[in-house]
Amino acid sequence: MNRLFLLPTMAINMAVILVPACLTVALAFFRWDGITDPVFVGLGNFRALGDDRVFWIALRNNIIWTVIFLTIPIAVGLLVASMMLTIRRGRTAFQLIFFLPVIIATVITARVWEGMIFHPTNGLFGWLGGLGIDLQNPLARPSTALYGVAAVDLWHWWGFLAVVFFAALRQVPDELIEAAQLDGANFFQNLRYVLLPAIMPTIALMAIMTVIWSFLVFDFIFILTEGGPAFSSEVLATYAYRKAFFDLQVGQAAAAALIISLFGIVATVFYIRVQAREGHL
Repeated sequence: MNRLFLLPTMAINMAVILVPACLTVALAFFRWDGITDPVFVGLGNFRALGDDRVFWIALRNNIIWTVIFLTIPIAVGLLVASMMLTIRRGRTAFQLIFFLPVIIATVITARVWEGMIFHPTNGLFGWLGGLGIDLQNPLARPSTALYGVAAVDLWHWWGFLAVVFFAALRQVPDELIEAAQLDGANFFQNLRYVLLPAIMPTIALMAIMTVIWSFLVFDFIFILTEGGPAFSSEVLATYAYRKAFFDLQVGQAAAAALIISLFGIVATVFYIRVQAREGHL
């Protein structure tokens, strides 16, 4: 009888997740423009991706994006979270402030940065230019477009990590922290030898989720640059979107989506193995 209560959830998951996933896997082996009948091409879509220079640019940009978000926001989040442990008043207010960028709509965040920060005449960069500090709009230059978008997403993301890490740090027994302080440990020694090892499972989980989300990044890049200029900020998600809805090559888009999923699966398997090893130990 209890299993009957699972049927609605299973039906929704099958309709929303399983069926589209199976269709995506199948379409990766067909040539289809979304209108005419699909034609089976085997691995032809994957070979086409391998021969496409833009695909390799997008893959490289995804890797760069992942490295950025595995280092800067995690390091800043850990540092800020550990600093919040040292204060007694205002913790809730700080957490609200840090978490605020996450709950602001992506479109609003992107447009605010584009119009009020990066804009060469009306934004902060333009105001600094009037003071003699020459700052170019990073979104308009191929060498800096990807990093300009990453800066926006970093501002949006690090506060969330800080709140998550702070919640984990508050679960560390006070006895461990006080014992380290009695032994003469300073703030950074306490952080390195006591706090970080205690919340390592949380750090590992956030790192794995960061890898997965990094290969799914789409919204900020599409809103701010649409993958340009000259594909300099193209990533796999925008590449797949362009293939499906601009070039009408749905099969190649599905193949790109499978490659994105592959990175997520690898990251998830790695996390599960690490957790299983820690549980075994």
